[in-house]
Amino acid sequence: MKQFAILTPDAPKSEEFTDATAAVDRLTMLYDQAVGFLRQHFTAAMADAPPDTRIRAFYPEVRFTTQSFARVDTRLSFGHVSTPGTYAATITRPDLFRNYLIQQIGLLIENHGQPVIIGPSTTPIPVHFAMTNDANVTVPQEGAADFTLRDVFDVPDLSTTNDDIVNGTHVPEDDVAPLAPFTAQRVDYSLARLAHYTATDPDHFQCHVLFTNYQFYVTEFEAFAREMLRDKDSGYTSFVSTGDVEITDPDTPIDPSPKIPQMPTYHLKRAGGGGITLVNIGVGPSNAKTATDHIAVLRPHAWLMVGHCAGLRNSQALGDFVLAHAYLREDHVLDDDLPTWVPIPALAEIQIALEQAVAQVTQLEGYELKRIMRTGTVATIDNRNWELRDQSGPVHRLSQARAVALDMESATIAANGYRFRVPYGTLLCVSDKPLHGELKLPGMASDFYKTQVSRHLMIGIRAMEHLREMPLERIHSRKLRSFEETAFL
Repeated sequence: MKQFAILTPDAPKSEEFTDATAAVDRLTMLYDQAVGFLRQHFTAAMADAPPDTRIRAFYPEVRFTTQSFARVDTRLSFGHVSTPGTYAATITRPDLFRNYLIQQIGLLIENHGQPVIIGPSTTPIPVHFAMTNDANVTVPQEGAADFTLRDVFDVPDLSTTNDDIVNGTHVPEDDVAPLAPFTAQRVDYSLARLAHYTATDPDHFQCHVLFTNYQFYVTEFEAFAREMLRDKDSGYTSFVSTGDVEITDPDTPIDPSPKIPQMPTYHLKRAGGGGITLVNIGVGPSNAKTATDHIAVLRPHAWLMVGHCAGLRNSQALGDFVLAHAYLREDHVLDDDLPTWVPIPALAEIQIALEQAVAQVTQLEGYELKRIMRTGTVATIDNRNWELRDQSGPVHRLSQARAVALDMESATIAANGYRFRVPYGTLLCVSDKPLHGELKLPGMASDFYKTQVSRHLMIGIRAMEHLREMPLERIHSRKLRSFEETAFL
């Protein structure tokens, strides 16, 4: 086999920092240098003869060491390490994650009184990810170039593109524990997938994410966004549609995208990412898992499911709301990552925000809310046509679980929120009652149902606005953190 010499950028040596902003500035410089180096040499290799050296650049790294067992503020769920040792995290796109990194590194320095060390890691940057943000450059498939790509450049490596850390199965190398929940390659992979599935750049995603399974909510969301842009005191600055079409004038028309992505996504933006993102994930737990797998790397402050469901109780009416307090998981897509025996707890902060939002929008309070809203177990299944099978088994299980509603996405979104430490919640709207002869058929929707659907999205928006006003440490509850957690949120 031909041996290649290795050419790397002349990066500065690792250095200690006690100022979080300066540390992130150094991360940015190292990343930009590495990516620029790869782009320069890749462009030259594609235009001219292939180089006779291996071209390699490395992700920057944050490293932290403490020898103290001193306890920090035990109310905090993040921003500190639990035991003495050395911790590290590879970093990508520090421009995108700048505020997040300043906050997390700052808490680490403040809580432990120790510096962080910033320098190049030993993890190469795959050339595919280095080219992601350059629309003028495309990395060819293997065999399409005049040289063997992986002989010259690094390509994605599944050994560093997985969920071992969040799943609790990660085995540290050289006694260095993870500092963040995702490796840089895992983040880069999801950023690329997000752009593909949603047809919007990850830069547009906001910290509060709504998921829906019904196109009507997209229309309502755009109408609300335009209303907010008219209100100069709303704090919202722009609206982004698929294809990265961004408007600031509420009267600017948006041409529909000629190619609808798998999960159309829309963003009502606010300074600091404090706006709201709406993702139409369509139907099914597979889509729900795919969307949340990738959005999780953006570290949102909360995500909520606001979709349609089957009501399972005779006392329910079409258009009633269901606030999930528990989940029956029969979606199966997460069984290998999160066993079904793991409980998915309701999060008090999310539940209160949703209930307050229902009261605010419907003008009903206390006991009167029970007229239009049930709380209880939501069952999520992976068979849309479950009604066509022998119902005795499924109905018996649903009754034993005290289920009040059934859908195909909510438990998946909640379980992945639990797995990724992203606060989650579910508020559904009853669209049919298959056990009681009210099927989802044309013409069956009542005026009450139509009115409630119009209110439903607004309730999700109001809940997110309530959560936005909460301190971050209250939303990101300790109940989502395991025994040995990463310091970064």
